[in-house]
Amino acid sequence: MLTLSPEEKHKFFNFLKNLKVPDGFSSNISQCVNLKDRKLSGLKSHDYHVILQHLLPLAIRGMLCKSVLEPLIELSISFNMLRAKCLRVDELEKIEGQIPITLCKLEKVFIPAFFDIMVHLPIHLANEAKIAGPIQYRWMYPVERWYTS
Repeated sequence: MLTLSPEEKHKFFNFLKNLKVPDGFSSNISQCVNLKDRKLSGLKSHDYHVILQHLLPLAIRGMLCKSVLEPLIELSISFNMLRAKCLRVDELEKIEGQIPITLCKLEKVFIPAFFDIMVHLPIHLANEAKIAGPIQYRWMYPVERWYTS
């Protein structure tokens, strides 16, 4: 089973607590970090995407073994490529072939209970991007910000 030691958890949450990002990149994630309880709370879905796509690979480098770190970084890169403003079909086909392999790598590391239907959703995202185009014209972040502000 994969767990972070208390020191590694402290490093991870300390990284998020001391994080400074440009205005408009995400909400103030550092305000959502509880160092004492080692918890994140009050984040919006966009903030979780920012953590997964940009911050997680930076925050966990050096903490995890290669078999865990590699698929997490691959997944992060895939999401970044899918989120691009200009999509290329050859890149989407590459992502479409790589995501199942990445998920298989994750299945070797994480317990089966971790894998629900949402974990397998990325398999379909590249094909959806081919059909519907760039995601920024379809995502719900502006609506979420409007309803929660």
